[in-house]
Amino acid sequence: MIEALEGESRLVLDVRLAPVAGSTFQPTGFPDLGAATFQRPGQPPSLIVESVQSMANRLEAVGWNGPEQQPHPPLETLPYLRIEAAADGAFLTSSRLEPHRLAAAYVRDAQIDGSKGVEWIAARLALRPGRPLDWPHIYRAIFELDPLCLLHGVFFSDPRWSGNPKVRRAITAVVEAHDVAPVVSGGLKRDDVAVKSTPGRGSREGYGFVPFGRTEWTAREIELTLVVDLGQIRGYGLGAEGERLLTLLALWEASTLLAEPLRLRTACDLDMESMRARRPDGFSLPKADELASEIAAVAQPAQHGPVLGQWPAPDVKKPEETAPDPSEG
Repeated sequence: MIEALEGESRLVLDVRLAPVAGSTFQPTGFPDLGAATFQRPGQPPSLIVESVQSMANRLEAVGWNGPEQQPHPPLETLPYLRIEAAADGAFLTSSRLEPHRLAAAYVRDAQIDGSKGVEWIAARLALRPGRPLDWPHIYRAIFELDPLCLLHGVFFSDPRWSGNPKVRRAITAVVEAHDVAPVVSGGLKRDDVAVKSTPGRGSREGYGFVPFGRTEWTAREIELTLVVDLGQIRGYGLGAEGERLLTLLALWEASTLLAEPLRLRTACDLDMESMRARRPDGFSLPKADELASEIAAVAQPAQHGPVLGQWPAPDVKKPEETAPDPSEG
């Protein structure tokens, strides 16, 4: 299924998108910044519809079942860290949800297998002061704790970790629009009960008629670009099976994400018009269910199940040292 990727350094997919309703869309932005517009040399204006960071979150999200608070098949058999409340065992978060994944504060400050999380992680990554980072060991350790961290990156930046190893993303996506123009419109929040504002019952409190303005955009083209760094995956040195599993997981995330319209925001519902592989030319992205079967066949039995951590970790007090009894010996 993925033999066409052997020897390739990158998989690059170019996906043409179009608004589902009408021809306008709402790009990413912040109140103090507005839309992320930019200009390519000699080209009309462009903007970022969905950033690299946001697309990373969306790719990760396709593998998590929110209502059930557990991974979707076929990721449910793969290892990850699951953090529960120390008081009552209620689910809190996991390495699949936290922005810093295995390096999250909830992992560092949890109790895992009887140890503080920060120490437990350091031991598994073999992080020792005064010693260089053992990257082959680190990659293997991360793979055995949560292989998705080798796709989406992790940065062990706490000063208590020696060396602070960082793994960059191996799968990247971004949505851009080109030849764009703003579409300025407005609306009115109605209040047919209290036509006029009164002291204590104004717009600040949610009463009255409140006019507002909004800016959407239109574009000649909207394109999602997705890149899987196959060379980086190969460079982890996990062997043929590990390399194959990570590649299948990356393809499964991409295929699952693109199988449905991209509802990025209320007024940004995009549908796929076409998809082509820029590198390697002619590659066809397999269907998600086909990839799921392949993942199930490759996943190692020893990788099943999450590792549980309790947060916050109870304070571990060292036994008090006592002076030796002079009457002994």
